[in-house]
Amino acid sequence: MAGAAHNSMFARLVADSFTRRPRRKLLTTAALALGMAVATAALSVSLDVGDRLAREFRSLGANLLVTPQADSLPLEIGGVDYRPVNSGAYLPEADLGKLKTIFWRNNIVAFAPLLEISASVAATPDGSSPASGATNSEIIGTWAARPMYLSDGSTFTTGIDKTNPWIQIEGRWFAPDAGTLKRVYVFPPDLPSGAVGGQTYVPVPDECVVGVHLARRLGLHPGDHLYITYPNREDMPNYFGKPNIGCAVTGILSAGSAEDDTVLMPLVSVQRLARRQAEYRKLYVTALTKPEADFGRRDPKTMKPDELERWSCSPYVSSIAYSIQQVLPGSDVRVIRRVAEGEGAILTKVRALLWLVTFAALLAAALAVGASSAASVIERRTEIGLMKALGASSATVGFLLSAEQLLLAFVGGGIGYSLGIFLARVVGEKIFGAAPEPSLLVLLVILCLAAGVTLIGSAIPLRRASRYEPAPILRGE
Repeated sequence: MAGAAHNSMFARLVADSFTRRPRRKLLTTAALALGMAVATAALSVSLDVGDRLAREFRSLGANLLVTPQADSLPLEIGGVDYRPVNSGAYLPEADLGKLKTIFWRNNIVAFAPLLEISASVAATPDGSSPASGATNSEIIGTWAARPMYLSDGSTFTTGIDKTNPWIQIEGRWFAPDAGTLKRVYVFPPDLPSGAVGGQTYVPVPDECVVGVHLARRLGLHPGDHLYITYPNREDMPNYFGKPNIGCAVTGILSAGSAEDDTVLMPLVSVQRLARRQAEYRKLYVTALTKPEADFGRRDPKTMKPDELERWSCSPYVSSIAYSIQQVLPGSDVRVIRRVAEGEGAILTKVRALLWLVTFAALLAAALAVGASSAASVIERRTEIGLMKALGASSATVGFLLSAEQLLLAFVGGGIGYSLGIFLARVVGEKIFGAAPEPSLLVLLVILCLAAGVTLIGSAIPLRRASRYEPAPILRGE
């Protein structure tokens, strides 16, 4: 009973002290609220900024390049990979679905296989055109908005439109099934001879997009036709000047790079021309990653088992590359360092800036609380002396004053969290186009920071108050 009465009296003393001198309490609460508001906004954005910036960085393009391992020997100078991509080996298209089975499969946001050939192109079947006649051009077979049906029953849509988002198309991309054989069902009396069970396959017309520079030379526009002649294909129509393939131009491509002088077609169409059934030469992969520290750049072959496990469980671009190489036999996965390191440098600087702002806000709050606490202790000098004269120990006085400050900390921290969430939403929407969601973790961290800042800021005044001697104070000295 005595303990309960003591606790009840202590609570009344804290509550009574909290309601007295409201101006001083309001100033302390306001200082804490402003500091915690800035800290809340910075922490909320910092926790969210990694994913947001990673998605923004995807406009820089793919950060991983997969090629056949037999192509070339490593040649890296100053962190830049100078290995050529020679026309030697090929990789099987059938293995591409394995990319969505690795540990970091959710970080693989897009990929696009490429097969390149050089062929003659013209705007007319006989090789003449209103502009300059037939010309040699690079033909790139790839995917665009191609759906993949994964083993878990979900559908993943990917292609060069995802790995190279800066490409602009006047018109549209070629259809995902262009150049393929489409299964159709027919019924008597239209059932063709040789068809089994009322089904047959019909070819889907070829489509392509043409680079803006090449389109200008040939006088092409969306809706026109492009005719491609590839040498050494006697098994395909290529006589009397007729082309191997005639494709409908669905769009004019503008990328501000070498693609402006190329023709992009469905991968299956170029595979048919190059006699490389279900094979590709390059694979560009876009993955969400975190900045690589020194540990992230280590060679996994030199790591101990526990280090390799920790490294593999971090979404470094190198660890994702390592996982991809494990599921694509015969492949060599290279990190496109200019993209990956640019992402890491920017993300590190943004996070450092947010932490610096948070530290400045906490320091300002601590100084404001310290000044307010010092003034309050001076004003309550007589009250403290009287408490000690009545038998209160230095520890009791210090605990009472600390409890008052902690109560102010929780009130100021709660108000600051509410203001900070509003500020974080404004900053998130203006800079990243999406506001971070409120987080219970951030609230707990802010309340702990408010308590810590308050105790640190008021530590010297509270220590001084606990050392007051009652006799000189009561004598008015």
